[in-house]
Amino acid sequence: MKTITLSELRRQRWSEIEATLSQEEEILITRDSKPVAKLVRVIEPVRKRKRWDPEEHKRWLKKVWRGKMMPSSDAALARARADRWEKESG
Repeated sequence: MKTITLSELRRQRWSEIEATLSQEEEILITRDSKPVAKLVRVIEPVRKRKRWDPEEHKRWLKKVWRGKMMPSSDAALARARADRWEKESG
């Protein structure tokens, strides 16, 4: 574990301390040879993203909309795509 005094901490640039912290797990900060603080490197865990489940989403929609299901937009999208395709091709 690296040790640094408060006066050294004040004189050094943060980028140098951060570089040291990337090498060391922690840096002990002292005043008058007594420890007063500890800088610890924080590594956030990588969270695995949950796969989208259509059935779970359907249950959530029913809960939010209190059982009232909205009509599917699939038919409207298909019509809009067909209209656009006809305009572009003909």
